[in-house]
Amino acid sequence: MTEVIVASQAPGTDISVPGASGARQFWRRLRTQPAALVAAAVVALLVLVALAAPLLTAVEGQDPTTYHPTLVDSARGGVPLGSFGGVSGDHWLGVEPQTGRDLFARLVNGARVSLGVAFAATLVQVLIGVVVGVAAALGNRWVDQLLSRVTDIIIAMPLMIMSLALLAIVPSGFPRPVLVALIIGLVAWGSTAKIVRAHALTLKELDHVAAARLSGWGPWRVARRELLPALAAPVITYAALLVPMNITVEAALSFLGVGVKPPTPSWGQMLTAADVWYQAAPQYLLLPAGSLFLTVLALTVLGDGVRTALDPRAASRLRVGTGRKREARA
Repeated sequence: MTEVIVASQAPGTDISVPGASGARQFWRRLRTQPAALVAAAVVALLVLVALAAPLLTAVEGQDPTTYHPTLVDSARGGVPLGSFGGVSGDHWLGVEPQTGRDLFARLVNGARVSLGVAFAATLVQVLIGVVVGVAAALGNRWVDQLLSRVTDIIIAMPLMIMSLALLAIVPSGFPRPVLVALIIGLVAWGSTAKIVRAHALTLKELDHVAAARLSGWGPWRVARRELLPALAAPVITYAALLVPMNITVEAALSFLGVGVKPPTPSWGQMLTAADVWYQAAPQYLLLPAGSLFLTVLALTVLGDGVRTALDPRAASRLRVGTGRKREARA
């Protein structure tokens, strides 16, 4: 993925986001992509559901942690009573096997946790990656070499294994969603730093950046005034692609039992408990799995749409390539 993002911005390409005019151009290009607009609507709806989770569960009259043992059949191992997993006016999506906890309340609160962890982890990755990448590009040869080697070590570390190790040694009293977001961000910022460094090195050779450095500006003033505005487009593009990756990592960690701990709901943690109920109560598995699939798909499509809108050359290359194929066939 790093190579794709870097290759999408060749030297000499205008990769800045010029204020309001650039925002209007971005929106105009994004509107030409129906799939990206649909994905944006889905993501907006999911974020709204996550933010309004307490209100939605209050409207239903349930909460994600209360047990309802009378709604499950203990003689059959805890299978929910009633049709479709116990769906009723009081429990809109049915109840959880064995415990009888409300599935709708756990699903919407799980969205709150999963999306919150993914966005927070992405923010940590982007902040560290931008700082390290810009510092490596603007520093002297020794600083660049040191930061580049540290970045290589971070990239070489297996994310899942490092996360498992760190999560296992942290005291259980630390808020688990915050801990998962911090660990994902602190272990996986290397690719962001590589992308930022590559773009910053290209920008550093431009005339206006060279003039600013020769005029006596310090490195951080050059970064703030000249580099960071031009780095906005590639950083936003990569961040949009990081969010679905981080949702998947959070779900995998929770599925392995070292992520978000019960009774706090998350989609990955729900999948952990649902793997033995796919026959007796299939909705218990399908609801979190379907929500996870829809969220990752929508965010991936939206990220690709954002990349194309910020890099209009991608659409131009597609049109040129299609035209050449048509000419060849003619």
